[in-house]
Formats: sequence, C-alpha cells, structure tokens
Amino acid sequence: MSGKQPNPRSLSDLPNVNLIRCYPPLSEGFYTMSNQFITIKRDQPFLIPVQEWLAEDHLARFIVAIVEGLDVGTLEASYSGGGSAPYPPRMMLALLFYGYATGIFTSRKLEQATYELIPVIYITGNTHPDHNSINTFRKRFLGEMKELFTQILLRAYALGALRLGDVSLDGTKIHANASKHKALSWAYANRLEEQLRAEVDELLKKAEEADGVEPVAGMKVGEEVALRQAHLQQIGAAKTELEARAQARYELEKAAYDAKQAQRQEREKQLGHKLGGCAPKPPEPGPRDSDQVNFTDPESRIMPVSGGGFEQCYNAQACVDQDSRLVVENHITQQPNDKQEINPALINLGALPEALGHVRQMVADTGYFSAANTENCEQERVIPLLACGREAHHPSPEDRFADAGKTPAATASAVTRMRYRLKTAEGKAIYAKRKSTVEPVFGVIKQVMGFRQFLLRGLGAVTGEWTLVCIGYNLKRLHVLAG
Repeated sequence: MSGKQPNPRSLSDLPNVNLIRCYPPLSEGFYTMSNQFITIKRDQPFLIPVQEWLAEDHLARFIVAIVEGLDVGTLEASYSGGGSAPYPPRMMLALLFYGYATGIFTSRKLEQATYELIPVIYITGNTHPDHNSINTFRKRFLGEMKELFTQILLRAYALGALRLGDVSLDGTKIHANASKHKALSWAYANRLEEQLRAEVDELLKKAEEADGVEPVAGMKVGEEVALRQAHLQQIGAAKTELEARAQARYELEKAAYDAKQAQRQEREKQLGHKLGGCAPKPPEPGPRDSDQVNFTDPESRIMPVSGGGFEQCYNAQACVDQDSRLVVENHITQQPNDKQEINPALINLGALPEALGHVRQMVADTGYFSAANTENCEQERVIPLLACGREAHHPSPEDRFADAGKTPAATASAVTRMRYRLKTAEGKAIYAKRKSTVEPVFGVIKQVMGFRQFLLRGLGAVTGEWTLVCIGYNLKRLHVLAG
C-alpha cells in the first residue's frame, strides 16, 4: 500500500476532528484558546449610536457638515409631492459626494455600502436607498452640480482655504463608457456601404431569377435585404455625423490658418522681404479616412493616451489654484488636444463669484500655447504663462539662471511680453509650480480615488459627472486643509 493518504472529501472525513470544538456557538466567542487574546462576541447587541463609531474629524462627518450648509432649494423644489416620501436631497448629495471622494462610483456599490460601511451608514442614517434611486437622483441633478461646485468653493473661502490668485490648467484623457471596437471609421464606412449595396442588388437579382422561390433553402430574401438596408441606414447616419464633425474642424483649422497667414504677411511687411521656410499649409475640407464615430457613445472620441495607443475617451480639463490645490474650474472637451481650451476656462473662471477673488496668472504647458490664447488671457486681465515650446528635462545651469534680457517695449506683442515673463525669476518660479499642482490632482483622481472611466454617456452627462468627480476631490482636499 502507498503511504499517501487520500484527500478528504469533507470535514467529517478528517481524523480526530471535533466539529463542536472547531465551531463553537457564537455566544461562546471565537479564538478563546488562550487567555492572552480578547474574546470576540459577535452576537452582542450594540446600543451605541453609529455616529460614535466615527472619529470627530472623519471625512463623512465633514462632508455632511458641508452639505448641510449648501443651498439645495432648487433640488427640493423639484419634488412635486404625493406618493411615497423621497429620500432627502441633502442626504443623497452627501452619499454621492462621499462615494466619489472614496472611490465608490456605481449605484449598486453605493447601495451595498449603506449596509456594510459605517461612514455610509452614518450619512444615510441607516436608511438604504436602492441603486435605482441613487442612479436616478444622480442623472436627474447633473445639471445642478456646477452650482453646487461653486457653493463648495465659497465654503472653502469662508474657511480661509481659498483665495484665487495663480492657477494651473491641464487636461487628462478619461475613458468613455464605450469600446473603441464599437466604432466605424470614414474609410471603412465607405467600403462597407459599397459592399452592402452590392449584396442587396445581388439578393434582389437572385429573387427575381427564382421567380418567387427562395434561391437558397432556409433563406428569406426579404429579411436579408431588410437587415442590410437597416445597416445601410446606420452607416448613412454615421457618415452624416462624420461630415458635420469634419466641417466644424475645417472651420477651426481655417481660422487658425488665416491668422497665421495674416501674421506672416504682417511680418514680411515689417521686414520688407519674403520670409524663408515653408508657408503654412492650408487645411483640407471633408472627413479623413481615420475619422471615427462610436455607436455606444457617439459623442466620445478616439484619442491618443499616455503610454501609447488610442482609446475611446473624453478630454477632462481642470484649473487648479496653486496655493490650495483646489480645482476651481472644470470642463469637458471632445478635442484630443488642448489648444482650444483656454477660452472655456477663462469664461468659467470669470463667472465665479467676486468674493473668491480674481485670477492673476494662468499657467499651462505648450499644448495650450497660441498667439490668440495669449491675447485672450490679457483681454480678461489674466497674465498668461503658456510654455512656448518643449522644455528640457534637465536644463543646464546656464539656461536655468540665464538673464531674461531687455524688457520688451509696451508696443510689443502679447507673445513677446509673455516670452520675457517666462524667462524672469518670478515667471520661472510660478511656472515650475504647474507640475506640483494640477498634475498631482489628476494623480489623486485616477490613483487614489480610482476614477479612470466615466459611468455615464454623452457629452452633457459626462460634463456633469466630471464636475461630481471634482467635487469629490475638492471635499477630500478641503478636509485636509480644514483639519
């Protein structure tokens, strides 16, 4: 006989096992084999209120206190009354804010948390809104998130944590709730359209030749033709969307080209001769072969992402105060680059309450640089510090401490004045703060909070969800600042 023992099929097959001893009643407690350990009694009733289980400075308490101070009259007035009593909007907001601040984003996980997590039980008062109620509330009031975002900034000001001054602007790509494999390119749409039309013609030809008899056993020509015609209709709608996007892109590129041409001609006029080098290439109208539309979320776009490759994404923008590292402006764009995002940021910053102060300087990397953006900042009384080119990762001491040179004349262009400011000691110091302000914010959102993909679809819904994400981040940050 082999010395190897057969594997037991159950605990009862194990030799010398006392099941009663291994699994004592709960009242006897677990892990009581030694007096050095604390006896655990899981059947003991708890008479202490759940709030006593939370530290006085817990994030959940802080969020509840902040929400209690918000004006939610618009939300409360939207309930008409009648039927069963709804959950209080303040409680639902606190639940969403805490969820996004701590990485609990889905409505099902939030519902589960109302039974399992002490901070969430505290927020909900041991009530349990189901996932449908949570999801419906979130979608219903996405439009109000921007106003709530502003109110929280005012609370930060009241706490002495925020006063607008220098801000840093940047963007990050966040995955859409859509697969890039559910997309159709312009080139493939044309090939597929041609193929489907040929198949429809062939099926109709076979049906005519068969004189009322199905040409292939089991095949219904009418159904096959209808299926292909439905696909052709989808492709037609996709091509119409791609043509509209291409036209909008062409208008932007044409405006930029005309501006460059005007600058070039003005420069040639000043110099009295033609400039060397290649002239700007005019943009071409119409869709490009690589242009794509996604069927799951048509408003998302294929974008290059860090690390290489392309993903179905939205470009999430955030403007961060350099002193407090609070997000003071946010918006969503469908553009893969950041060139057009200075103006939306300036508009949103200009709409903030006067009590928060006025933005003094705006810092951004070279992706935001253009002569028009520089001039727009100055028109809004914001000093631009937009990198005019790629910076060396390890500049030499000579470059780091080089003199800024002669102060430009008052009649110099906005770009010339900005280039000079970037070379001054003050300009270098302020620009250097960019990487330590806005980029860590994205790091916290993606790594700590775990937000890497939108749950909602469509530009409007995604814009509201991004504001909700920024509220969650700001509450985490404000909790630290107020501590």
